Amino acid sequence: MSSNHSSASAILVTILVTMAPQLSAKVIDLCPTCTHSELSIALNHAHNKDTILITGGSYECKKLEIAKSITIIGRQRPHIVSADGDEIFVVTADSVRIIGLFLSGVVTNYLKENAAIRIRRSKHFELIGNTIQDCFFGIYLEHAKQGILRNNSIEGAATTELESGNAIHAWYCDSLIVEENYVSKHRDGIYLEFVNNSLIAKNTSKANTRYGLHFMFSNDDKYLENTFTDNGVGVAVMFSSRIQMTYNEFSFNWGRSAYGLLLKEMNDANIAHNSFYQNTIGIFVEGSNRINYTENTFSRNGWAIKFSGGCSANEITRNNFVQNSLDLIVGSSISDNRFHHNFWSSYTGYDLDKDQIGDVPHYPVKLFSYVLDQVPEAIVLMRSLFVDILNFAEKVSPIFTPKEVLDPTPLMNRLP
Repeated sequence: MSSNHSSASAILVTILVTMAPQLSAKVIDLCPTCTHSELSIALNHAHNKDTILITGGSYECKKLEIAKSITIIGRQRPHIVSADGDEIFVVTADSVRIIGLFLSGVVTNYLKENAAIRIRRSKHFELIGNTIQDCFFGIYLEHAKQGILRNNSIEGAATTELESGNAIHAWYCDSLIVEENYVSKHRDGIYLEFVNNSLIAKNTSKANTRYGLHFMFSNDDKYLENTFTDNGVGVAVMFSSRIQMTYNEFSFNWGRSAYGLLLKEMNDANIAHNSFYQNTIGIFVEGSNRINYTENTFSRNGWAIKFSGGCSANEITRNNFVQNSLDLIVGSSISDNRFHHNFWSSYTGYDLDKDQIGDVPHYPVKLFSYVLDQVPEAIVLMRSLFVDILNFAEKVSPIFTPKEVLDPTPLMNRLP
């Protein structure tokens, strides 16, 4: 009996010790008429596990370091303004949560990459439902791990690359979840460098001056169901491996050097179920190998795909190429890349055995694509009779277009 009593006492002590931090945590109210009306004072009074609840109003403050594991929650969208144009929050503790704030006032600085929220060497953080407006950088992560950025709206006022930073900037990070954010009018909507094992999902990146998403030296990441529209370039991927890019939309990325998706030195990736709609170039590929392009739709782009040099062992299968000005440009030999079972709206073959596969191969590279590659100004002739005659002559007696670039099994019907 005494043994059971001792065990029960030990369990009770363990529970009380475990619950002690939660039992001692408190909520600090911050409002214009509360005991605490300044954010800096509320932070000084807070301890680990505490919550600062900010209600309505506008609060000016200078740069605040959050070195405690606390939660800051905004109610009725309180407006936190940088008093001197410097950063607002610099988070250096683990397990910090910032929720429901409206942040502004971080001005452009050509010497320091100031941000509304900076996470520095922290983990298990959450930035949720915040609005950041007209700040140099929105959210800046450095050496951060296992954090969540969800449902934030970050909008700048950039008209040139030099005057603006990035909406979300991550450097040397791991295991991030970046989802359901809206980022607009910055240099890059989302910028990732040395960021691994992360999920980028359901974000909208729009009207950024350089890239909607830009990532380099980042491996084993997934990019799902994002929308990249009306950017200088939709997405640029450089020097990265083992990437999954599925169910994304790349649209209206127009300009002399605009791409829906730019791939440079990328290896071992899957690009599937994406939509490329009305981009200057749907995908520009350079030095990228062992990539599967599957069940994507390229519709009404200037060029659907342009392969530059150094691309090998790529598989292009079951994609839709619909009403693009040119479906394919090949800058060098790509004989070990395979095209098969794609739908090409420009295919003029036949299907006598009714198996829904064309009986003659489709050669997607047109002579005029070479002309454009050498003389871009020739674009003015795109819809002319001269171009039709040029392409027809090359089709009848091919001399310049590569015979090895073909789809031997073109589909007769568009894939759903």
